[in-house]
Amino acid sequence: MKELATIYTKNDELIKLQKSVETKFIGSRARELVATGVSLELPEGYAGLIWPRSGPAVKLGLDCGAGVIDSHYRGEIKVILYNHGNTDFLINNKDRIAQMILTPVIKMNLEETDTLPETVRGEGGFGSTGK
Repeated sequence: MKELATIYTKNDELIKLQKSVETKFIGSRARELVATGVSLELPEGYAGLIWPRSGPAVKLGLDCGAGVIDSHYRGEIKVILYNHGNTDFLINNKDRIAQMILTPVIKMNLEETDTLPETVRGEGGFGSTGK
């Protein structure tokens, strides 16, 4: 693995994608795809979930999107960064931009059906529980 990633192996649960390998301008309320220079092989049955770093999320309004890396992917990991802030933001080469959480993937057999069993909640969606 390249020097660009730091792997925390105490619980084998977190890989920090420490550094961007490019400079990118992200306008206010815009998004950009940012390269990390990192490629890796995840074990079969695991996936990597790309999450924002807490500091930039709170202080700058930076968030990540669409970040699921499956065990069959072999390309460079890139991070979709959203700038939810009111000011433009510059990602510099070697900036810490994201983290990846490793998680097991549960495989199951799914069956297509025209009916589902009833539950207390039923079809109630967002806000339907009243809490």
